[in-house]
Amino acid sequence: MKKSPNPIDKHVGSRVRMRRILLGMSQEKLGEALGLTFQQVQKYEKGTNRIGASRLQQISKALNVPPAFFFDGAPADDHGIPGVAESGSSYVVDFLSTAEGLHLNKAFARIRDARVRKRIVELVVALAGEETEWTAEPSAGKDAFSL
Repeated sequence: MKKSPNPIDKHVGSRVRMRRILLGMSQEKLGEALGLTFQQVQKYEKGTNRIGASRLQQISKALNVPPAFFFDGAPADDHGIPGVAESGSSYVVDFLSTAEGLHLNKAFARIRDARVRKRIVELVVALAGEETEWTAEPSAGKDAFSL
């Protein structure tokens, strides 16, 4: 029976992948910077292999972020305490950990016209077949949207 990766290891790995892709760095380049093969980097990014503290420090230097970056938005071990776990944020991290998610996010952020961005969101919601209505959120500024 195959053991699934720990959720924290998966999260940390996905944050490594997100940052690496954001910098336009290949797994091979990151591996070279760390003295590893790209296969080892793949295993870290998938959470298959746990990243030790010293290796995390090396990765944070190579990717130019503090080690705490890799734990931002990590799933909480809430032990049943209401309101402790962050709800719904893992899908965002999962999406931004993909090449498509990062490219879409970067391109979307370059669109200056708020009306065009709103129309793009409407198009994506329609294509996804989602029934949820969303509106611009005035309290968060003219460029903020909420579902």
